[in-house]
Amino acid sequence: MARAATAAATRSPSLLRAALLLLLLAASCRRAAGAPVVTELRCQCLQTLQGIHFKNIQSVKVTPPGPHCGQTEVIVTLKNGQAACLNPEAPMVKKIIDKMLNKGSTN
Repeated sequence: MARAATAAATRSPSLLRAALLLLLLAASCRRAAGAPVVTELRCQCLQTLQGIHFKNIQSVKVTPPGPHCGQTEVIVTLKNGQAACLNPEAPMVKKIIDKMLNKGSTN
């Protein structure tokens, strides 16, 4: 009988650790449920263009700095389906973004 009690006592800490680990995992999952999901954990634009002709652009996506990348990224989808990264600081790119924003607000 003493052996059974000793065996249970030695297993108990590992069971306690396992239960504590499960509680911590459950708590962290709840906390992360409202957090945005980042699909890419790095910058998407390694090289940027200074501009592109407005007529070739189908859509513009502006991604602000965040945990995935420390810089603003401007990614355009061209009418031929290709994607291109633009330098967000370039004057021509700022004009393109303004045009796209104004185009979306007038429709």
